[in-house]
Amino acid sequence: MTTPFRCSIKTLRFDENYEPAQSTRLTTNFANLARGERRQENLKNTINMINKRFNDLANWDNPTSDRYSIELDIVSIDMQVQGDADIFPAIEVLKTYIIDHKTGQRLDGIVGNNFSSYVRDYDFSVLLAEYNKNKSEFSVPDNYGELHGKLYQYLVSSDEYKALSPKAPVICLSVATTRTYHRTDNHHPILGVEYIQNDYSLTDEYFKKMGLSVRYFMPPKSVAPYAFYFKGDLLNDYTNLELIGTISTMETFQKIYRPEIYNANSAAGKTYQPSLNYEDYSVTKIEYDREERRLLAIKQGEFTKEHFINRHRDLLAQWANTDVL
Repeated sequence: MTTPFRCSIKTLRFDENYEPAQSTRLTTNFANLARGERRQENLKNTINMINKRFNDLANWDNPTSDRYSIELDIVSIDMQVQGDADIFPAIEVLKTYIIDHKTGQRLDGIVGNNFSSYVRDYDFSVLLAEYNKNKSEFSVPDNYGELHGKLYQYLVSSDEYKALSPKAPVICLSVATTRTYHRTDNHHPILGVEYIQNDYSLTDEYFKKMGLSVRYFMPPKSVAPYAFYFKGDLLNDYTNLELIGTISTMETFQKIYRPEIYNANSAAGKTYQPSLNYEDYSVTKIEYDREERRLLAIKQGEFTKEHFINRHRDLLAQWANTDVL
């Protein structure tokens, strides 16, 4: 079947003057930070945290710990379905740029980092709730995540994406609170110590359908491992500075969003199960409303159901070769 979509990409700088676009998925970490009375202070403190962490990790030939700074672009990849005049905001990711103040260079960083998706909101916040209503035991549909996975792979293989970056995205998320992770002897100079687990989480399985593998690393001076989702070879396809850009950016967001895990006062041990019920942690000075984020995810999932899933059900099912629930 001929691909019934057209995609387009636009970028918006994330800095202390950032204001979310109307099409931005408001549950996105960076959009949540940019709202309210303290929006500019939130943004400035967030960027300062990212830059400090970057220089902490990129410490060679950097005696005063201020050689580098990060610039962030919000990358919105939109879709237009054949025969529909409306634009659907498919996914949003972040692209890092590394400013080397010693050489004057502006280096490309990794695309991905944060990952936001309206269809993912629908799958996790609407579809699963409807599917499990009145069931005694939680389960997922047989084809759960297949449509989203194929949409993602279509978008990142498009000419529009390739013009943005020759490298595949790397997405860095929190580890699952429902799984136990075990430290290994494998140690990477930037990514840190590797953890493994033998039972993939629902998110891990969902990202697998997007064509992504996962590895878990706890970077130097971090207190918990992160889940890195990637295609290809995470350790060899990206430079040290590219990896540091992702770590410094996403560690900052996770310290704000999940301080119980990523701003804990003690580091993960050999065996580690993350929990949002830990009480021994520090909070940042940056305001973030997790409950608002949860409610917005439901709202945006309902939007997706009405304006994308139901409106184009037959076409999507035919293109993806799977049922669209």
